[in-house]
Amino acid sequence: MSDRTAVTLFSGGRGGASIARGLLRTPGIDLTLVINGYDNGRSTGALRRYLPGMLGPSDFRKNLLVHLDDRDPRQAALRSVLEHRLVAGTTREELGELVAEPAFPALPAEARTAITRDLAAFVRRLDSHPDGLDLTDCALGNLVFAGAYLRLGEDFNAAVRACARTFESPLGLVNVTSGENAFLVALKQDGRLLADEADIVAPQDAAAITELFLLREPVAAERRAELAARPVEEVRRILAGLRAPVSLSPEAGDAIRDADLLLYGPGTPHSSLLPSYLTPGVADAIAESRAAAKVFVVNTRDDHDVQGLSAPELVGRTLSYLGDPGNERGTVTHVLSHRAPEAPGVPSDVVAGGVWAGARWVTADLEDAERPGVHCGPRTVRALTEIADEAASAGVR
Repeated sequence: MSDRTAVTLFSGGRGGASIARGLLRTPGIDLTLVINGYDNGRSTGALRRYLPGMLGPSDFRKNLLVHLDDRDPRQAALRSVLEHRLVAGTTREELGELVAEPAFPALPAEARTAITRDLAAFVRRLDSHPDGLDLTDCALGNLVFAGAYLRLGEDFNAAVRACARTFESPLGLVNVTSGENAFLVALKQDGRLLADEADIVAPQDAAAITELFLLREPVAAERRAELAARPVEEVRRILAGLRAPVSLSPEAGDAIRDADLLLYGPGTPHSSLLPSYLTPGVADAIAESRAAAKVFVVNTRDDHDVQGLSAPELVGRTLSYLGDPGNERGTVTHVLSHRAPEAPGVPSDVVAGGVWAGARWVTADLEDAERPGVHCGPRTVRALTEIADEAASAGVR
């Protein structure tokens, strides 16, 4: 790679973390992660219900952990704030005092000031709206994010930027959209509705997910029952009429177009990755990108939402969502997949020929030996570097 290489990675919360960490540790790389905010599980869902209009901060919070090294006391303290879970019975007074010196003694002074300021903004909301949120098990980092969101005029993307500064993130962390609120739902092949993101990532039957929708409002329980009684084509029409208007954020558009290496990272496809590609303008930005290599990184193991799909079928989903099912626009130039029996299957003719749908197919041993199911960051980055160098030398566009 050249002296400075801009790498943009479509990612989720943790699926691409080992690769992101490996890229950050590689000299000369400027890394940007493009994330969506449709998470609504556990305490994140409770927080979104409490603050109508706010996207889910959880995947952004998780990516603020990527650069933190527990061997450094100040970085360990920043991690502790991000990951700290509130115990049952935590009061608003206790919440406001949580970042005092005894709780996080090594916290950098500037970060402590910013975190205290944003928690105070959240506590003020609790004072004015005391009902509707149980603090039990809430991630403290999510509440810091929510406070920044409130303090900055309910501007989600401004909160992302503020929290990245507070937690000293060296990477570009951007929301794929301009911050419009939306709720993710999915339709399965058998007509069943998965009515929120938490259902999409949960264990489920083998019927394939066939379509995703971003809706203006969450689907209430009564509405779910009503839709379940209707024919699937009618449900599809109803959901299409409820679509939320979302737009590509300028930061995400620039990161995609200006990338030297563009990565479709691993993660839970129907929650972390494919929903990002629903954003109008993403496909065009990819087509306009200067990246010589646009690499799809296949998961090392199946996820609940894509159980049984082969690796080419997973790539095909991405191409379809990006409006390029035949890959005529060169949306994917390379595919990098893990070579192991438990990984999503790669047909023998693809392995032998090294090509699928016009994309070069590369297989390698990519799994972390100590963490099954997780990419080994250094090994994967080496493979990506070889792909990028080869593509740049060949002048692939």
